[in-house]
Amino acid sequence: MTHPELLPRPPSPLVEADDDRFAAHGVRLLLKRDDLVHPELPGNKWRKLAPNLRAALDAGHDRLVTFGGAYSNHLRATAAAGRLLGLATVGIVRGDELAGRPLNDSLARCAADGMRLHFATRSDYRRKAEPRTLRRLLESAGASDAYVVPEGGSNALALRGCAELGRELRGACDVVAVACGTGGTLAGLAAGLDPGQRALGVPVLAGGFLAPEIRSLQHRAFGGPAGDWTLAEGYDHGGYARIPEPLEAFAADFESRHAFPVERIYVAKLLWALTTLTGTGTFPEGTTLTAVITGRP
Repeated sequence: MTHPELLPRPPSPLVEADDDRFAAHGVRLLLKRDDLVHPELPGNKWRKLAPNLRAALDAGHDRLVTFGGAYSNHLRATAAAGRLLGLATVGIVRGDELAGRPLNDSLARCAADGMRLHFATRSDYRRKAEPRTLRRLLESAGASDAYVVPEGGSNALALRGCAELGRELRGACDVVAVACGTGGTLAGLAAGLDPGQRALGVPVLAGGFLAPEIRSLQHRAFGGPAGDWTLAEGYDHGGYARIPEPLEAFAADFESRHAFPVERIYVAKLLWALTTLTGTGTFPEGTTLTAVITGRP
């Protein structure tokens, strides 16, 4: 029997944001409140994890193992999913120098939800896609028999889950924008949109490495390119989990204007990028723009 936590959920709300910074340029701003799709696995975390969780349970696994940095939303979501489903979870964390230090709030939440943390060297972590290194990491973490969920949850199953997000937005707007970590949400979202709609990704990490990864993900999930998508680089604000004062002030102001909590690592950078791009005339007058709110603080 399907676990109730994994049953299909209703579409998340799509609400209008009355914002003069967009209206002044003839752009209509909508917010896709995917942060409300699940009480503990908000937004793209639920969309990417749910298909993998179903596959793990169908295959008889009682343990999940996944990967992430010290501030990973994905690690927290996987730990919460394990608690909800009664599955053991193991998190392989980037940076063995963290092993002897007090846990930050993010990792402490993972541990409180029952996740066993294993700290890997940064060199091993970078090579985790290599079969030999992956095998060694899983063995050292005591998770050789676990169902493996990739970093960020992005695999072919996850992309098909994220394509449903695109299908929910068909006919609703011209451009759909989402913050990107590993690129899986954008890759799936674009595949689900109507022809004529465009997906825009805002990377929260510097480096310009996402485009080939997105193409590779789509090839594995859909057999080739899917949908119209582009990236808006340069809005990482110094890197993942970096929240400089101007970004903090912008997020607080957006919260005040629109009365919802703005998650800082992903959502604030997305909204900053869209506000900036609108101000410089990137979106033609008459554009309806949707920002996907993928998580909560």
